Amino acid sequence: MPCKHIVVSGVVQGVGFRSYTQMKAERLGITGTVRNLANGDVEIVAEGGDETLHRFLDAVRRGPPGSRVDDVAVEERVPAGF
Repeated sequence: MPCKHIVVSGVVQGVGFRSYTQMKAERLGITGTVRNLANGDVEIVAEGGDETLHRFLDAVRRGPPGSRVDDVAVEERVPAGF
């Protein structure tokens, strides 16, 4: 199953971004982790099918109301088996 390492920058802390990400992942059947980084970015590791990961990344790029996503860096990773 594909795995993505995602780093989101912009106004993504203190605006419910992690909760939004978790909700979207659960709805799509994606597993993984999400955490705030000290520099103000949010880091996501997500595993799922190709199509669901594509839909998840679209949601991450939009973000929740009150957020501002400036950049989304995505790298392929070896699946962690969440």
